[in-house]
Amino acid sequence: MTAETLLASLQLSIPELILAVGAMALLMIGVFSGEKSTSTVTGLAVALLIIAGLWLVLKTGEGEAYNGAFLSDPFAKFMKVLALIGSITAMVMTVGHARSSQIDRFEFPVLLVLATLGMLLMISANDLMSLYLSLELQSLALYVVAAINRDSIRSTEAGLKYFVLGALSSGMLLYGMSLVYGFTGHTGFDEIAAALTATGTPSLGLIFGLVFVLAGLAFKISAVPFHMWTPDVYEGAPTPVTAFFAAAPKVAAMAIFVRIVINAFEPVVVQWQQIVVFISIASMLLGAFAAIGQKNIKRLMAYSSIGHMGYALVGLAAGSMAGVRGVLLYMLIYMVMTLGTFACILAMRRKDGENVESVDDLAGLSQTNPFMATVLTVLMFSLAGIPPMAGFFGKYFVFMAAIEAHLYALAIIGVLASVVGAYYYLRVIKVMWFDDAKGEFARTAGELRLVFGLSGLFVLGYVLIGGPLGEAAEAAARTFF
Repeated sequence: MTAETLLASLQLSIPELILAVGAMALLMIGVFSGEKSTSTVTGLAVALLIIAGLWLVLKTGEGEAYNGAFLSDPFAKFMKVLALIGSITAMVMTVGHARSSQIDRFEFPVLLVLATLGMLLMISANDLMSLYLSLELQSLALYVVAAINRDSIRSTEAGLKYFVLGALSSGMLLYGMSLVYGFTGHTGFDEIAAALTATGTPSLGLIFGLVFVLAGLAFKISAVPFHMWTPDVYEGAPTPVTAFFAAAPKVAAMAIFVRIVINAFEPVVVQWQQIVVFISIASMLLGAFAAIGQKNIKRLMAYSSIGHMGYALVGLAAGSMAGVRGVLLYMLIYMVMTLGTFACILAMRRKDGENVESVDDLAGLSQTNPFMATVLTVLMFSLAGIPPMAGFFGKYFVFMAAIEAHLYALAIIGVLASVVGAYYYLRVIKVMWFDDAKGEFARTAGELRLVFGLSGLFVLGYVLIGGPLGEAAEAAARTFF
């Protein structure tokens, strides 16, 4: 690599460099200032993410970097902006709850910045090696964050389960990558696609490699049958951590899932389409039925998340531009709905400072906190896919893409699973509006009111702003077609 190409590569990856250098600087500030610096480091971390996002939108060009291992294109920009928004929002939501959740350590925001750096690198990965390294950078930070409350057995258990199962998925992913490299002779996505086109019918070994690669990525989006970590980690980790887990990492993992099947494995579309259809159906059905009996709202949101990843994969299974556009819009809408819901869950705190997580603790919320009850009702309707909320449009786009691709059975199963899933969202609404109040929550922090207020407005007003967002998603999806 010459000095000129290195300079061009560095220019394309400046947002990532900002986060990498900034994370090291924040770590030094925290180390030398001690535990008193937590609020300062958190504020600087949020500023760092905003600066990286602004540079990404305003200054970053398009092209390949580092000999094709890193790709900057409209798809990468769209998904990176979503991931950054998710990270910034989750970090802002932790400000008033760090002490009560016992995560008021300066390492916490630094780890979130490093995890976000891994996400941005993963979204731009155009090579199996850069994909694996960025995935591990994100994962290692998330393992620590899940268990950051060392005084809580639940948090420690969540971190250990996530680490063990994450290590298993990383091993499967690496094994799959080695098979793909062995049967194609390449690690770059474009070169893999060219080799598969040249060979015609894929070999059995390559199909095995494809299965293992998709299994490793399915773990990261918590798709069935690699979902088993999700309910326990969501429930056990501190709620601000769970809010982060549910948003930005899912966006990044879905982005690389889309890139690797549409770009690298495009010539074997028949083979990967069968895998995606299976995990999509399994995720939708498990998400719909397993959440029915959940009493803990964080576990309920975990199963909801599994179901929603299944709906997003419906669009990917179509393998068309309309399908990818549907996935992008679905991930945008899902992230907003999830962050808004977790802001409401964070606000479930009694006046004595105790955080509560049971669905029954929301009883009579319409009488004690009408604003929060109204916003949570809007978000539940949207998660259920009831028009004219944003969630309805998300499902409409992916189901229409499946129908255009003649995947009628997949679309029908998706609609039926959505109907079943509506039950447990409506149960939350029923508890809030029709049950007798058990007690009043403490005054909601300003940043949480802002987050669930904005998410509620987005969900209600999507019909007005859906046009420009759809055009942006279509421009990003056109990257592959």
